[in-house]
Amino acid sequence: MKESGQANTTTIVDRTANPAPIALMGFGMTTILLSTVNAGLLPLGAAVLAMGIFFGGLAQVIVGFLEWKKGNTFGATTFVSFGFFWIVLVAMMILPKLGLAAADTGEGKGLFLGLWGFFTLYMTIGTINTNRALQFTFASLAVTFFLLAIGDAFAIADVVKLGGFIGLLPGAAAIYMAMGQVLNEALGRTVVPMFPCNGKNVKASGKESSAH
Repeated sequence: MKESGQANTTTIVDRTANPAPIALMGFGMTTILLSTVNAGLLPLGAAVLAMGIFFGGLAQVIVGFLEWKKGNTFGATTFVSFGFFWIVLVAMMILPKLGLAAADTGEGKGLFLGLWGFFTLYMTIGTINTNRALQFTFASLAVTFFLLAIGDAFAIADVVKLGGFIGLLPGAAAIYMAMGQVLNEALGRTVVPMFPCNGKNVKASGKESSAH
């Protein structure tokens, strides 16, 4: 019999699936598509716009709120922010064609991309205790944003093209992480290494996590 006044404790076990691979694939595939356009390899078409709205955009936002529910501030901030980045970017392309807004100047778009570069740079600091794959993704993405910002702001086509080629790296790295998280869990062993820091993957909160 419990002593009078003794508190009951309830342990809640989170048995929900890891949603991060969905967002990582959406981000990675959409980034690669747009990077081929920036690199001058392909023209801008419906594939980039549709992916930006739905898989790169909406899917990432949904996953971000699922990460919020899991208590992962870093994951929630990352996926909600970049999900809306893609939606906003597509809106910037479409609104002028619909006559609803003026097209941005090079300086305006450069500032837009520069702000996202700053956001990505400070989020890169948050990956210090995670794994090398995530660190590489954020670091290379920050470089991509700053190159595109400089290229657009100063109308330097070669810098924009370089940013397009560099942008293939974070896209590929995000897909690599998505593959790793799905396959490692499905097979019950590490077949796609994430190269964790300090021997384990750690979230920004300090808790262990197989997702980030």
